[in-house]
Amino acid sequence: PELTIEVEVETLDQLREAIDCQATIALLDNFSFEQVASAIALANGKIKLEISGGVSLNNINDYAVLGIDYVSVGALTKHLHAIDFSMLFE
Repeated sequence: PELTIEVEVETLDQLREAIDCQATIALLDNFSFEQVASAIALANGKIKLEISGGVSLNNINDYAVLGIDYVSVGALTKHLHAIDFSMLFE
């Protein structure tokens, strides 16, 4: 089976290294919109790209039209509070 390797990158130089090492996915951590566009051009289909940090429902369409492969949105889980509940059956 094919092994999936995802690496987190913080710069375009690190993305180049991930591509050279044949990683499967690169997580672009806190890249600006312009950096994401540059990363997509650099990757040129050689590696899947995931964005994380600064992505919200307000700007996700802007990133989607660039052609990003995956999106992580931490806001979905960061501000949740646990609920303690149980189900009793007789």
